[in-house]
Amino acid sequence: MKRGRKWKLKAIKLPGFTTIQTEILAGITVALALIPESLAFAAIVKVNPMVALYTSFCVATIISITGGRPAMISAATGSMALLMTSLVAQHGIEYLFAATILTGIIQFLMGVFKLGRFFTFIPPSVIAGFVNALAILIFTAQLQQFVGEPWQMYVMVAATLAIVYLFPRINKSIPSPLVAIVVMTIVAMVTGLDVRRVGDIGEITRALPIFHFPNIDFSLKTLAIILPYSLPLAIVGILESLLTADLVDELTDTKSSKNKEVKGQGIANIVTGFFGGMAGCGMVGQSIINVRSGARSRFSTFVAGVFLLFSIMILKDVVVQIPMAALVGVMIMVAIETFDWKSLKHLQKMPVSEALIMPLTVAVVVWTHDLAKGVLAGVILSTLIFAWKLAQIKTTTSVESNGAKLYKISGQLFFGSMTHFVELFNYNQDPEKIIIDFSNSHLWDHSAVTAVSKVVQKYRKLNKKVMIVGLNEESQLFMHKVGLTELLVQ
Repeated sequence: MKRGRKWKLKAIKLPGFTTIQTEILAGITVALALIPESLAFAAIVKVNPMVALYTSFCVATIISITGGRPAMISAATGSMALLMTSLVAQHGIEYLFAATILTGIIQFLMGVFKLGRFFTFIPPSVIAGFVNALAILIFTAQLQQFVGEPWQMYVMVAATLAIVYLFPRINKSIPSPLVAIVVMTIVAMVTGLDVRRVGDIGEITRALPIFHFPNIDFSLKTLAIILPYSLPLAIVGILESLLTADLVDELTDTKSSKNKEVKGQGIANIVTGFFGGMAGCGMVGQSIINVRSGARSRFSTFVAGVFLLFSIMILKDVVVQIPMAALVGVMIMVAIETFDWKSLKHLQKMPVSEALIMPLTVAVVVWTHDLAKGVLAGVILSTLIFAWKLAQIKTTTSVESNGAKLYKISGQLFFGSMTHFVELFNYNQDPEKIIIDFSNSHLWDHSAVTAVSKVVQKYRKLNKKVMIVGLNEESQLFMHKVGLTELLVQ
């Protein structure tokens, strides 16, 4: 008689009440911080404020399901908004919706082909520059909020920061930024202070996002209009999202799926385009608020999106009364927390050439207000420095017992070092026999083999014999292709 198979049921570990409470409160805090920023981004693009609010709702909700980085917040962002302004001005909002959909398609394909791996080549110095520049931009943006405001604004911002930093000493289960926003809102409503409120930034209407097919002509002409916008939107969106994911990885000491995040961002933007929104991406500031509030799962991101819509539909009359001073205080905290203060200490330990990368990235971002340009400048400088170091070829010489001169080559031989390599040899004064030892070197490309061939030809013209030793298998294959096999000594 055969024994029946024993099935063991694994216990499903459900999150506790405290965890769920933390995730919900963190999501609510983020949602409240998203509202004024979304309205500001709508003003940049010059579209109805509801377009940006729909964007933040759709992107945050969808990415909570499709994204690869739990607890990260994605929504409408300033860097993406800046890329859309001329499109709306020249062609109208319907083309914005179409460009958003195309942006999502491009991003999804980037995820399918696993192109996200190329973003891992961004050096740590550039990432530190990106983070620090973003912190500076967040902080300077808050300073603009003080222009023309009464003294009460300064007091409320100071009070908000006091609550944010002191409340955790009393209770850590409730996010202190949320407490600060609620307290400042109550104070503003009860006292009737003459300070700017969320409702003063833009008009919020109680209207649900509905499915909308872009009203455009589907033709190559239309594609020619939106593609020049969608392609940079896709690249900037993925760049900012993956850098944000890296930051959240570090803050939470966990790993994320980069290609899943790329595909998730694509899906979120595709859906957003069909629901009257504009392209969005990861947000460093809001993600830090979420993580610092204790969130660690996708649920907090989902709550942020849903509560944003709930705030518009149900709590509109209260939300519009939130004083901007409270949100400014919270964002100043975000700027302080975002800045990588340790990177300043690391600068002293780096070589001068590498130490320039982080400040350059910060300077370009702050000057242009474009994170992508700053990162690109940092990557280019890092690549040039790396190539310069890689191109350094060294040699030591000695004379063998048989009278042959031995050149020991150290360094990588490729297109960037071939000229220097050819100049290392003393062709006229060398003896009749030359040995070139590549034990500490490697031939990386055809240019390297061409350089070796040039050296050999120079010696041959002087009727001198050259032998090559120490090449690894890959380098020997290159030598075989150019017909210098007879020079190799095993």
